[in-house]
Amino acid sequence: MKASEVTPRLRAGREIEGLSAVLLPFDEQGAVDFDGLQHNLRRTAEAGLTPAVNMDTGYTNLLSGEERLQVLQTAREVLDGAPFVAGAFIEGAAGKPLSLYKNAVAQIQQHGGTPILFQCSAMKSLETQQLIRLYTDVASECQKMLAFELGEMFVPFGQIYDLETVRGLMQIPQLTGMKHSSLNRELEWQRLELRDRVRPDFKIYTGNDLAIDMVCYGSDYLLGLSAFCPEAFARRDRLWREDDARFWELNDLLQYLGFFAFRPPVPAYKHTCAQFLKLRGRIACDTPHPRAARRPDSDIEVLRDISERLDAMMQGVSEPTLELASTETLL
Repeated sequence: MKASEVTPRLRAGREIEGLSAVLLPFDEQGAVDFDGLQHNLRRTAEAGLTPAVNMDTGYTNLLSGEERLQVLQTAREVLDGAPFVAGAFIEGAAGKPLSLYKNAVAQIQQHGGTPILFQCSAMKSLETQQLIRLYTDVASECQKMLAFELGEMFVPFGQIYDLETVRGLMQIPQLTGMKHSSLNRELEWQRLELRDRVRPDFKIYTGNDLAIDMVCYGSDYLLGLSAFCPEAFARRDRLWREDDARFWELNDLLQYLGFFAFRPPVPAYKHTCAQFLKLRGRIACDTPHPRAARRPDSDIEVLRDISERLDAMMQGVSEPTLELASTETLL
């Protein structure tokens, strides 16, 4: 198929909604650094992005139920009524998926968050209508909920739905959007085209950290990459809204960071994020979760170069109301 037959038009000047999967930092002993989490949450919200917690960037699949609850409590306290998204994660828990999801969703809503349903292994055995019924039943107890397609390169229990399933999910009133993480542009373009025909107000949040320019075609985003520097993503989004050509230069540098961070093994990007945030004075320690994949220390010099280039570029598109203090310790 020719590229001209599948590539949609650019949508310059549109407002981009940015959700940012916040990094959960750890200390040198391998314990959660809740002070660092508070700072990451506050910085994300102040940049103008909506924080997302208990996501892949927050190691949700490696946390205990009690730790996920503590993260929710921290988000509620720090954000003080400001919106945030939180992952409803049930993989490995004993019980029926419907009851488990309803309990997880209720807990998130009690803390003021919008739930996004992580997939689970049990979903893979469901036929299309059974799957849609599961989402419908869980969403019936929500004011607002998000879905999540997660490729198996991230977790073995993830799956990418066919378009019939996606169409069915779009018709659930309380389901207002879907994060799509296939790392495949064409699959995401198909969802945008379907969205425009079936339900124009439905959000497609790109999870493609290797193609963050999907926002140019009509996607919004829920990205782990934005946790590296939410201020830069917010600035990039403003440039797109204003149809400013400097968008492309800033986007290209952020994409360079994305290619470096999300190289195989992909899950190790979380350690890269910790290295980057420590380098920029955002967190005290770059130790990842004790059971997480790690990057070599030699990566830090590459990240330092990207950080310095990012600072210089941000100064070129600065706003008087937003100061970038990337190399100044904010702890």
